Amino acid sequence: MSRVHDALRRAEQSGAAAPGTGEPRADARASLAAGAAPPSMEGLLELVKTIPYNPSPDALVIDALHPHEAPTEEFRTLRTRLNHMQSLQPIHTVVVTSPSPAEGKSFAATNLALAEAQLSGNLTLLCDFDFRRPVVHNLLQTDRSPGITDYLQGKVALHEAMRRVGDTNLYIMPAGEAVINPLELLNLKEVKQMLDHLPSLFNWVILDSPPLLFAADANLLSTLCHGTILVVRIGATTIDSITRAMQSLCQNNVLGIIVNGARRGELYSRYTYYHSYSPEPDKEPEVTPLSEPRP
Repeated sequence: MSRVHDALRRAEQSGAAAPGTGEPRADARASLAAGAAPPSMEGLLELVKTIPYNPSPDALVIDALHPHEAPTEEFRTLRTRLNHMQSLQPIHTVVVTSPSPAEGKSFAATNLALAEAQLSGNLTLLCDFDFRRPVVHNLLQTDRSPGITDYLQGKVALHEAMRRVGDTNLYIMPAGEAVINPLELLNLKEVKQMLDHLPSLFNWVILDSPPLLFAADANLLSTLCHGTILVVRIGATTIDSITRAMQSLCQNNVLGIIVNGARRGELYSRYTYYHSYSPEPDKEPEVTPLSEPRP
């Protein structure tokens, strides 16, 4: 029996977290150690550790207290369109990638997950599948390990690879410890089994993945998920790289394109647009702060 099935079976037996701590109760830990299993799927989530919502000061993440400021409004628009698509077809697992590095994929994946988690009851899981250059743990200022690679190698249970972000609907799975064979790890059957079963716990599972033209990881992940979102950056992404990136995808499941670095009204994609502004040259392009105030 795979680790995924073992974890899901354990989730069918009750187990509760100590109130307000996010840590498993002593009796729940003893139950797991004994191989006993928890009576509901929610029981697995109750074992997940809670971390404070404390994004990095350098990370441009949406602010629920200022819903009309960029980039909040644009990600709410993207959320609305994706949720409408979900009402028409079963879409729960989405890969967010880009043709090349530094085009804003991690920025987009993190903010999309935050936007989805703002809806009541909309449990959302953000997974950092960029094992080569993970940044999600830095954006949300948490530990990189334990995470996905630790789980896939059998070193931790599924709930131990997750974190709940504050008292919100957002959960994250950081990349985990560094590995020398990321693509081989992604080819394990446990990856597909995990992605097939996570929608039973979460309405949205959003994957941050490596760029399409620099590693085969995103191509593989796109075949295991319901949809792919491509992030491009004005002034950085070329038409040729977009064409090659689209051609590299193994199946036609592209949900849309996010245009990063566009001035307001400058460019409109099929499914959404969002406007950021000219980045400061000494900042990382993936999480550039706004340099101009919005009118």
